[in-house]
Amino acid sequence: MSTPDPDGPLAEQLLRLTRRMWRIQKRHLEARELGVTPAQSRLLRTLAHYDTPPRMADLAARLEVVPRAVTTLVDGLEASGKVRRVPDATNRRVTRIEITDEGHETLRELRAARRSAAAEILAPLSAEQREMLGGLLDTLVDGPVVAAKHC
Repeated sequence: MSTPDPDGPLAEQLLRLTRRMWRIQKRHLEARELGVTPAQSRLLRTLAHYDTPPRMADLAARLEVVPRAVTTLVDGLEASGKVRRVPDATNRRVTRIEITDEGHETLRELRAARRSAAAEILAPLSAEQREMLGGLLDTLVDGPVVAAKHC
């Protein structure tokens, strides 16, 4: 006989919320007709965190994907004018990835779509509930790592 999982229903709720957030955000992105895939939008958001254009290997490490996956994403974004490959100033064998003006505009639209999706998801909550949810999410995202129990 197995013991009941007290966190099972909560885990299911979190998964359902994640799926709902993904669907709503996807709808908001598609409505803006940005011409980027979710993976490309993630790469653009990641690029925006660098002070100087990163190497492809840097992006692969940050995104936790194989370098070939980054090459494919960059190829698509470069073809649409959102990024460009630029030579490294100190090592001509190194290529760096830089966001173009069009890429920055796409990032602004991506952020607006995410804000719209978040507003839709959070609409049923009062200001107090939103504040409480924010605190709970901070705890879950930034909280201490606890050793996993044996399943």
